[in-house]
Amino acid sequence: MRAREQIRQWTPAASMLAVSLISYIDRTTLAILAPTILKETGLSGEQYGFIISAFSVAYMVANPLWGRILDRAGLRKGMIAAVATWTLASVAHAFAGGFWSFGAARAVLGFGEGATFPGGLRTVVQTLPEKLRGRGLAVSYSGGSLGAMITPLIVTPIFLWRGWRAAFWFTGLIGAIWLAWWLVLSRRPDIRMVPRKTTAKGGPGLRDRSLWAFMCVYALGALPLGFVLYNAALYLARSLAASQEFIGKVLWIPAAGWEVGYFVWGWLSDRHPGARRKLMTACLALNFAFAAIPLLKSTAAVLALMFLALFVSSGFVVLSVAWATGVYSADHAGLIAGAGAGSWSAMVAVAMPIFGRMFDRHQYAWAFWIATAVPVIGWAAWMRLSVSSPTASPRGR
Repeated sequence: MRAREQIRQWTPAASMLAVSLISYIDRTTLAILAPTILKETGLSGEQYGFIISAFSVAYMVANPLWGRILDRAGLRKGMIAAVATWTLASVAHAFAGGFWSFGAARAVLGFGEGATFPGGLRTVVQTLPEKLRGRGLAVSYSGGSLGAMITPLIVTPIFLWRGWRAAFWFTGLIGAIWLAWWLVLSRRPDIRMVPRKTTAKGGPGLRDRSLWAFMCVYALGALPLGFVLYNAALYLARSLAASQEFIGKVLWIPAAGWEVGYFVWGWLSDRHPGARRKLMTACLALNFAFAAIPLLKSTAAVLALMFLALFVSSGFVVLSVAWATGVYSADHAGLIAGAGAGSWSAMVAVAMPIFGRMFDRHQYAWAFWIATAVPVIGWAAWMRLSVSSPTASPRGR
């Protein structure tokens, strides 16, 4: 009976792991197949960067919007609407053939996927007791890293069998399967319930230094995550002459660092909540290794440092979210998750066309060095703003 109760308790968080996994399969399929798609369609690296930006801008806008919707309208209806939207958008990629069609499909995909992490955090605070929420966060968020890790292994065989368009039909199929599962699971009272309207104070506002501290360290600290997700395949193909088939076999390695990082940093954060400032500084120190990648000629060494970069980025994400949930009440969980993921997406939207142009000009070293420097700014802003904020929680200091 005890095992059955635990399974029931963790099933909602596991469903959010699945939905974040699917969302990252959808969004990284284009990145993995980019060398082939760009070659067949004649798109440049800069145009590819703007296509990624279309996703990121829509994702940026949608994250806090979905967070607010989930906080007020509930998980059941909100997640059905979001996943149905991005599933249709994912399939639309199979019909795209140029800059505008890819950009439009990408923007709708980004809008729908804006519910991914607000839904995950909302589910955790709604269905798990407070003592389990740190681990619940790691479970629900880790689907993203797991999705990025397994996508190359799944998508590459489909690409080799039926071409790149078939890969996007596959992403639509798994979204439809999740929707069918969610229609059944979300009948549970703890999921179906609509959050009560609250007049609780302490919510995030644009003048709140704690909110800006959180968004700075999340968005800027985790920029290498977006850089590797969207540029690793292009870098391996253009700089190290790796084939599309080889890329598909090894690109799971950097994403594994992201997956491992969620659980390592989540465990450390729960075990040492008063040491998050030191843990964040440790992330910053490890981050500097990322700048060495363009100096390396070994593919294995490049993949190892990309693994480390994503391990560090997950630390910035987990520690910043854990800090923010200590500052604000559970009533604002969806909005907090949306603000973090949305600010990160805004940073990616700005950076990707710049990195794309640098890749077109073979200025790889500059691209990596800039991606390494940005987290320093995020860490410094968080250190300054979190100390001076009157709403900052002592637990996160």
